[in-house]
Amino acid sequence: MSHLMYLRLMATDRVRVLRATVRVLVRQPNAPMDELAKAAGISRATLHRLVPSRNALVKQLAELALADARAAIERARPEQGEPVAAVRRLVAELVPIADLWAFLMGENQIAGDPEMDQLWAELDLALIGLFRRGQESGAFRVELPAEFLTDALSSLLAGTGWAVQHGRLAAKDANRVLTELLLNGAVRRNQS
Repeated sequence: MSHLMYLRLMATDRVRVLRATVRVLVRQPNAPMDELAKAAGISRATLHRLVPSRNALVKQLAELALADARAAIERARPEQGEPVAAVRRLVAELVPIADLWAFLMGENQIAGDPEMDQLWAELDLALIGLFRRGQESGAFRVELPAEFLTDALSSLLAGTGWAVQHGRLAAKDANRVLTELLLNGAVRRNQS
């Protein structure tokens, strides 16, 4: 195996391990490294070779989550097209990384890190911009601040990740349920 192939394999393994550990950390933020290694299907020693410390693990998870979120938002193109359709595209791109989003929202260790704060602020601006554009076009209610709508989407996305992980919501329904709740609320409309 060439050195380049080995490095690619290690990078792929690292991402796989990170994704496996985030599922545990979202539920149990203080889970021991042994449990995180077990969730990833590796030994604690192997986990430590990939990620030398818990702090490094959290930082790498945050970097992965922010990179995946940025990529999802870019794919959704929230600045293009009709705002409601843009929200639907955005949710469709973000739901698959809802567990990573939930990790970002719940991890206090990354708060105050200037680099992480800047990346998070960039994501926020893209979402706020979408909701403002929707308000200006008349698609979204103007009495709800765009920043609040952004926070509501973030909270619903994290909640969706938790609900799927705990078996309260089928993964296949997550996109539809989140979108409908965000756009239409929980009030049942007359069926006449």
